Amino acid sequence: MPSLFESTHPIGRQFELDAICQTFAADGDLMLTGVTGSGRRTLIRHAARHIGARVLELDCLRATTSDRFLKLLAEGLLDLFSEPQELQWIEQWSQRSRHVSFQRAVHRGVLTWAATGQAAWTVFKELLTLPQVLAEQLDCRIVFLFENFPHIRAWDRSNQWEAYLREEIQRQSRVSYAVVATIPEAWAQNSSLKVMTLPPLPQQTLEDWAIGVMASQGLKFGADALALFLSYVQGHVGDASNLIRRIWVDYQAAAYTQVETQRLHSQEAPSFNPARSVVELDRVHHSTQALIDDLTTTFESLLLLLPPIQARVLESLAIDPTDSPHAREYVQKHQLSKGGGLQGALASLEQKGLIYGPKEGYAIALPLFRLWLKNRLS
Repeated sequence: MPSLFESTHPIGRQFELDAICQTFAADGDLMLTGVTGSGRRTLIRHAARHIGARVLELDCLRATTSDRFLKLLAEGLLDLFSEPQELQWIEQWSQRSRHVSFQRAVHRGVLTWAATGQAAWTVFKELLTLPQVLAEQLDCRIVFLFENFPHIRAWDRSNQWEAYLREEIQRQSRVSYAVVATIPEAWAQNSSLKVMTLPPLPQQTLEDWAIGVMASQGLKFGADALALFLSYVQGHVGDASNLIRRIWVDYQAAAYTQVETQRLHSQEAPSFNPARSVVELDRVHHSTQALIDDLTTTFESLLLLLPPIQARVLESLAIDPTDSPHAREYVQKHQLSKGGGLQGALASLEQKGLIYGPKEGYAIALPLFRLWLKNRLS
C-alpha cells in the first residue's frame, strides 16, 4: 500500500501544528484532546520531529499496576535510546543509581530493579530523571507522550505518582509532557499545561485533501461521488483516511478484473487506462459498505460493552440526529431515561469519544460507526 495513504502528516491542522511546535520549543507541556482518529498522536509526533525532539510514548491503559508502569517506562527509554553510545550512558547512569541496574542483552540492554509494591516509588523517582540526563548528554529534547492517562488512577489511588510526575516533568528543562485525552480534564485547567482541542475538519479541507490524494494516483471523483464521500466521513480524519484507502484498493481490484476479462475475450491489447479513470458514486458507496462490514465485529463488541442506556442513546442519535437529546419529545420518542440517567449517559459517551458534546450538537463522533448503527437498525 502506498505510504501516500498513511496519515503520517497532519491533514488540515497547520494552525494546531504551529502552536504545538511553539509549545514544545518553549519547554511547555500540552494536553491535546479529541476523539479517536482525530489525529492527536500524529500531530504530536510531527511537531516533535519538527523541533528535533525524540518521542517517548507510554500507554497507561497497558500500565495496569505500578510495577507494569515502571516496566513500560524502562522499555520505552531503551527503545528510544538504543545506540551503543546511548546504552553506555544509561549503564553509567545505573551505576550511580541506588535501585536500578543495567544489564547487557542481545541487541539491547535491560533495566532491572528488585523493588516492588510501595518500594517501587523510589524506582519511579529515579527512572524519571533518566530522560533529562540522556537529553543533556545528547543535546536534544524529549516529548513524553501519555495515552489513556486517566487509567493511572486505577492503581494510583492516592494521586501520589500522578502529582509527582507532573511536578518532575515541569522541572525538567529538556522534557515536555504531552497528554492525549478525549475531553479536557479538570486538573489541566488549573495547571501550566496548554489545552488544545481538535474538532472535526472543515468539509473544504477534507475535499482538497481527497482530490489531491486521488489525483496523485491518476484518479478523480465523478459527479456526486466526492459529495457522498464527504457526507460519509463527516470531517473525521481517521475514517476519511481509511475510506479513501479502501476506495483505492477496491478500484484497483475492479480495474484489474476489467483488464483480465478484456484480455480473455479479445485478441486486442486491453484498453483500460487508469490514468484517465474516474471513481463513480457507486464505487464510493460499495467501498464504504465493504469497509463497514469489515468493522462489524469491532462495532458489535463496542456496543455490547456499553450500558443499555448508552447503547440506546447511540442508536437514537444514529437514526434520528438531534442537538437536543434532552428534549421531552425526543426522550419519549426513543424511550430514553430522564434526568440523571440520560445526562450521565451523554457525559460518559462524550468521555469515551463516541459522541461530541453540545458544541458539536451531540453528533456521533465516529461516522462509520454511525453508518453501521443506522444500517443495523434499518
